[in-house]
Amino acid sequence: MSATTATAAARVKGPIVWLGMDQQELDDAYDQAAYAPNRDQLGKRRLANSAAALKRLDKPERYAYGPTPIEGLDVFRSNKSDAAGAPVGIFVHGGAWRHGTAAEYAYVAEPFVHLGAHFVLVDFINVDDAGGNLFAMLEQVRRAIGWVYRNAEKIGGDRGRLHLISHSSGSHLCGCALTHDWAKDGLPRDLVKGATLSSGMYDLAPVRLSKRAKYVKFTDAMEQELSAMRHLDRLHTPLVVSYGTYETPEFQRQTRDFAAAVKAAGKPVELIVGEGYNHFEMLETLANPFGLLGRAVLGQMGLTLP
Repeated sequence: MSATTATAAARVKGPIVWLGMDQQELDDAYDQAAYAPNRDQLGKRRLANSAAALKRLDKPERYAYGPTPIEGLDVFRSNKSDAAGAPVGIFVHGGAWRHGTAAEYAYVAEPFVHLGAHFVLVDFINVDDAGGNLFAMLEQVRRAIGWVYRNAEKIGGDRGRLHLISHSSGSHLCGCALTHDWAKDGLPRDLVKGATLSSGMYDLAPVRLSKRAKYVKFTDAMEQELSAMRHLDRLHTPLVVSYGTYETPEFQRQTRDFAAAVKAAGKPVELIVGEGYNHFEMLETLANPFGLLGRAVLGQMGLTLP
């Protein structure tokens, strides 16, 4: 028996769980490590780049948006002399809902503060500490966004020029925040003027069937309310959504379907496809003003390269 035949025999496809995938295939489709063999290398590079950026940038101002220690914002003010009333970028990180802190993404802020925007990195609870409850994570992210809107002048920004930026599970949370009824919080429905959501999830039905259910306590209510795809009537923000061609098939499909649904709903959306990029490599393009995501966000903010 050849090695190829032996491998094929060892992997017998199981019952279909979702869109032609068996359980293992679906689990892999929501596991970035299965499609990004350089994940650990890119993670180390992100930490090194952020440590270097923190040495070059002015120390961020830290503000609390809630009562617990994790509910804080790192604010990097633009170093341009005419930065009063500048646009404000709010970044919500990913990490499978389980990992990451604001400080680990400081490198993302650097090009924006040099080009005239204030940049806010949000800290929030992870799903393990929240007992498997995604509602707790979203509630903090929403309050952080609301805090920035109400306090934009305090940090030198223009509350009429808020932009939301996210990656991976952060894009799931931001999709939910953008389809929240902000009027219930006494805020304008269009308080976010533009959003760039990269490599996210916008319908939790297949995620609930995957191995992520081992640490997220999915319920019918959670699946329904926290699937942005199902609440586009509450979307009032122009979107840029993106994925890389080396991402998992489900992350690619989720973004394509979301973009198509937003377009069908008559809402403004642009789909960017990163040819040859995996999930983590897409994030690196955000920290590059010439990169796919860097250009997109700068364009939304109305900022140009010198």
